[in-house]
Amino acid sequence: MNIVIIVQARCGSSRLPGKVLLPLMGKPLLVRMIERLRLVRTPATIVVATTTEPEDIDIRLLCNREGILCYSGDPFDLLDRHYRTALLYDADVVVKIPSDCPLIDPAIVDRVLAWYITHQDQYDYVSNLHPPSWPDGNDVEVVSIQALHDAWKHARLAMEREHTTPYLWERPDRFRIGNIAWDSDRNLSMTHRWTIDYAEDYQFIRTVYTRLYPLHGAHFTCDDILGLLEREPAIAAINARHAGVNWYRHHLHELLTITADMTRPGSTQSSPHTTVFP
Repeated sequence: MNIVIIVQARCGSSRLPGKVLLPLMGKPLLVRMIERLRLVRTPATIVVATTTEPEDIDIRLLCNREGILCYSGDPFDLLDRHYRTALLYDADVVVKIPSDCPLIDPAIVDRVLAWYITHQDQYDYVSNLHPPSWPDGNDVEVVSIQALHDAWKHARLAMEREHTTPYLWERPDRFRIGNIAWDSDRNLSMTHRWTIDYAEDYQFIRTVYTRLYPLHGAHFTCDDILGLLEREPAIAAINARHAGVNWYRHHLHELLTITADMTRPGSTQSSPHTTVFP
């Protein structure tokens, strides 16, 4: 089984342009994220899927410099970008992970993959976010190349092309869908925001790295982060006002399997008290 982990990345974020290139402990955020993904124990090829836009040349140059495989595709049709990356690297299975998840725990990726591999004859798509329960920023979606091809061929809505996998999980009558939930009864997806889309998110992630990276290198875990936030709740407060904000909020009228309690309205403005570090 040839597993390809595809990390979608671009510089054109409207809220925090160039976020994947922001520095974390002396390296760009994207490099630190790939460093963590390289700790995934399940054998897999890691590829950054960026765009053909001129503004993303810095991502392509960075990948070349750091020895990271890179594919450049459509800037808006991420379903096409994922599918063509999968074909290029002869994938049997694709793992979709967005580049705004620099705190992703490699053990969580392994856990979702292990479930899929063990039950591959029973599932076309397995994730840990449908429905969500893990801290936001630990997004892992595993899809067979056959199911990805089906979505690529038939998906028509702009939302389905932009977000890659909704065509699959919106059709449980057509695709066999699995979900790996958080261990406890807790749902941390709306309260713990470890992804990056706003300046406060960068300050939060940078602070977590400053505390944990000197102690553990890239090996710090989800539990290490939770422990840090329990000891220092002021860190969690940095971006708490954005907790629960995600792309679902723009498409509730189109999504049948997403309910309003899985998202909340977001702000396009950063707090006047936010410090963005160079």
